[in-house]
Amino acid sequence: MTDTQSRRGDIRARLRYAKESLKPGFSPSGRRWYADNTREPIRDETLRDGLVALGAVVVRTGLATTSSRPRYALRRSFAALFDPGLLESDFEQAANAWRRANLTPGALARVALTTKGVAPTSEGVLVTFPNGETRRMAAGPSSEIAKSVVEIFAAKFLERPGVVLLSESQAKIIGRDEDLISRLRLRIDPGGNLPDILLVDLEPAEPLLVFVEIVATDGAVTAERKEALLRLATEAGFHRKRVAFVTAYHDRGSAGFKKTVSRLAWGSFAWFVTEPDHLLAQYDGSDGQHYLTELVESWQPRPTA
Repeated sequence: MTDTQSRRGDIRARLRYAKESLKPGFSPSGRRWYADNTREPIRDETLRDGLVALGAVVVRTGLATTSSRPRYALRRSFAALFDPGLLESDFEQAANAWRRANLTPGALARVALTTKGVAPTSEGVLVTFPNGETRRMAAGPSSEIAKSVVEIFAAKFLERPGVVLLSESQAKIIGRDEDLISRLRLRIDPGGNLPDILLVDLEPAEPLLVFVEIVATDGAVTAERKEALLRLATEAGFHRKRVAFVTAYHDRGSAGFKKTVSRLAWGSFAWFVTEPDHLLAQYDGSDGQHYLTELVESWQPRPTA
């Protein structure tokens, strides 16, 4: 669609445009509103920030963020306005009634509060932070792994764990996380260097930052990813020895692990939900020679009191 085409109100011209647009190589008159392969602007600007916010489109809940199943639909009352049987006067009356019901400040506030998760719900994945705080994430395998990282991994491998950031595709950074990130002077860009989870161990005199990437299908801590996150931490004043990197999977037999294991960064760890007591270490010996005897001794369980 273009501005030029949108101004053509003749029904024959519009039908001809619809027919021609389906042919390979079709090029409309004027500048296109969207490219053929556009996805994010339609989803974010037109749907999520536009029609959903106005109550004209509903979002199907309970779907994983990576699901290919249909997620958006016209609300029934809005879809009724497109009934070709409506005469012009009937349409104007129906449109005005829809505006009065859906575009008042109260109606818009209701939609905003509902879409932001203010209303009680049992859908999704409820994650409990080490301090007792809870947060509900969208349903899906990534959220299930994230829940295990926060509730199990952090308790097992950090002495005094805390959650600085827990992100997901539908809500990159919320206000609470943004405040903590700012206090740590971390310059995180939601569109670029945003980790899935940022944990902290507050027990050492100098806290340990733990960047965690969740892999249901892809997105492991690669060498490039590790370097970008390490630069983020060091620019905030953290010593590189006080930063750790973990890629979390469901299990060692998962497609995500098989796909990404060859690209895991040296000097990082892999953790599996199904084997919570264990860590897979990508040992990095580039700082000098270390004999296997030293490594074996360092891996021995510490004696219990």
